[in-house]
Amino acid sequence: MTEAPIILTERLRLRPHKISDFDTFWTFYQTDRATYVDGGHKKSHLWYSFVSETGSWPLTGWGGWAIDTKDGRFVGQVSIMQPPHFAELEIGWILFDGFEGQGIAYEAASAALDYAFAQRGLSTLVSYIDAENARSIALAKRLGATQDPEAHRHDDRDVVYRHSPEAWT
Repeated sequence: MTEAPIILTERLRLRPHKISDFDTFWTFYQTDRATYVDGGHKKSHLWYSFVSETGSWPLTGWGGWAIDTKDGRFVGQVSIMQPPHFAELEIGWILFDGFEGQGIAYEAASAALDYAFAQRGLSTLVSYIDAENARSIALAKRLGATQDPEAHRHDDRDVVYRHSPEAWT
């Protein structure tokens, strides 16, 4: 696989990233909304993070999808990744300011879970979530994930939520 597959849902289009997405990420990372997500506060560090999520597809078969609404607005990212400091393959999500509370993150993450479990045959994914990030914890639970206190954490502030096909379907 050379890039992220396009996945269509009722309201969204998950697509490979394009270079113009980077500026929107940079704007997001300058806000308090980025408190709970890694990426770096220097533009060069964010670039490394962005490129790892887009460039990992041909190397690992996983990475980040841009989330677009049907009318073409770029509203966030959902990804399935395992960088070297992650013990397991993770599903994560980011929504940009003004798009939360509309079910977009749930719909995008649901599509990514369908892809991982039904099309790629995975048996588990985790979400590493800052313990203070109540909105992401609520989304993980809504997606059927359960907290896994035994899972390895790369950051002491994180809790780990485990997703499984049984809980998802």
